[in-house]
Amino acid sequence: MSKDLAGKVAIVTGGSDGIGLATAKLLASRGATVAICARRPDKLEEARAEIAQLGTVEAKVMDVTDEAGFSGWIEDVAARHGGLHMMVNNAMSVHYAPLTKLTTEHWRKDFAVNAEAAFVGTRTAMKIMMAAGKGSIVNISSTTGIRAAPYMASYSASKAALTHFTACAAMEGGPANVRVNAIVPGQVMTAATEDWASKAPETAAKTAGAIPMMRGGQPEELAEAIVFLLSDAASYITGVALPVDGGKAAQLYLPS
Repeated sequence: MSKDLAGKVAIVTGGSDGIGLATAKLLASRGATVAICARRPDKLEEARAEIAQLGTVEAKVMDVTDEAGFSGWIEDVAARHGGLHMMVNNAMSVHYAPLTKLTTEHWRKDFAVNAEAAFVGTRTAMKIMMAAGKGSIVNISSTTGIRAAPYMASYSASKAALTHFTACAAMEGGPANVRVNAIVPGQVMTAATEDWASKAPETAAKTAGAIPMMRGGQPEELAEAIVFLLSDAASYITGVALPVDGGKAAQLYLPS
């Protein structure tokens, strides 16, 4: 594989599994120095060891809702490695509950991780990148931020906020050559999704059948799109919310 990202430094939050892990592995395999963070030490160490087989990686146990700790870690990574070129805000929180049973605590937690932490990560990375005159940030949103999802009010609303925030950040980063984009995944077959599908095969089949491509996406497919937007191959792309969802978002524009 091409080492076209050699000399670049990348941070990926929520890098211990799923989309985050797949993205970190792809970045490392293409030569980038990768720093990942996650909350669970055991999963984080497993991920670090896996990525280390492909390239240079370091890992930090981190709760991204700790604003001072999170922003300080980003600054530390950049200082130790001579800059920060790529940032992926991937950490997420989701609560499934009817609105009448959704607690204020659940609402605040989803917004704290999905929107506020991504704001802190973007703001901190932008300061570093704008000073350097170049950089790329990708925020991981969701199709539920485009299509309302029952029983996912806090997650859906927080992802909608993240998508709009990304566009605002892109407008401000543009003059300094700092690009900010969002990836909008649909159903992705992470370990958690696979576990759910094994327990509810009929529901899983129905969900997949509603996707034009008739299947959920793989984390590696999301990673390819994320790394594309991070790379110089996307040097004139900023402010987009790119659906990577097997065509699900396109159904918004089809007649019922």
